[in-house]
Amino acid sequence: MPEPEGRRRRESVRGRLAVGALIGLLGFAATVQIGPGRDDDDFASLRGVELVELLRSVDAANDRLAQQVDELTRTRDELLASRDDPDEARRQAELSADQLAIVTGSVGARGPGVRLRINDPDRQVDAGLLLDVVEELRSAGAEAIVINGTARVVAQTYFLDDDGGVRVGGREVVAPYVVEAIGDPQTMTDALEFRGGVLERISSRGATASVTAVESVSITALADVRSPEYARPDPRQDASAP
Repeated sequence: MPEPEGRRRRESVRGRLAVGALIGLLGFAATVQIGPGRDDDDFASLRGVELVELLRSVDAANDRLAQQVDELTRTRDELLASRDDPDEARRQAELSADQLAIVTGSVGARGPGVRLRINDPDRQVDAGLLLDVVEELRSAGAEAIVINGTARVVAQTYFLDDDGGVRVGGREVVAPYVVEAIGDPQTMTDALEFRGGVLERISSRGATASVTAVESVSITALADVRSPEYARPDPRQDASAP
């Protein structure tokens, strides 16, 4: 017995949404790999061996990004090829939903990573420096980040100086700051300890910091959900679906 037209329409819409989710994830993967740029002056004082280490770090980040692009592109192609197979489309949609849930901080995460502890008795570490730590970790491939076990950091998270410490996405965190990140421990450690990097900047302000590779980082905090103020669903998307 042929499937009702309404059901086929719903499956087609789900497939389109899954493809859109994968494309969004692909764009986010590219974004989080690209950290803040460095001026030429930042490299003038580096020794040859340090420049080689920097180049290796950049190459490693590019390799990870290329691998993510290949994987997501392959998944997108498989989904497009299986639009007439509701079960496969549903499986791919669930897989992309799980990946997006980690990226957006709507579920917990577990995996290898690093733990950075910052002792700041004189309160010299401000929101800008803490944000630089996060950006350095993102550039090194961090897939999930939390500060002091309560402030989950995602793409929309903001950092503001507060009276008692730093406000991270609506959560106030105070020293000592403990930043935990899931990703490749060695790559993230090298990025943080690089000469002239964030650890030296933390030290220059009278604070101290230590990085520890962790076999299993468990992040249970979820990102604060913010309702969009301006964006609304586009009704034309459903209307144009076959």
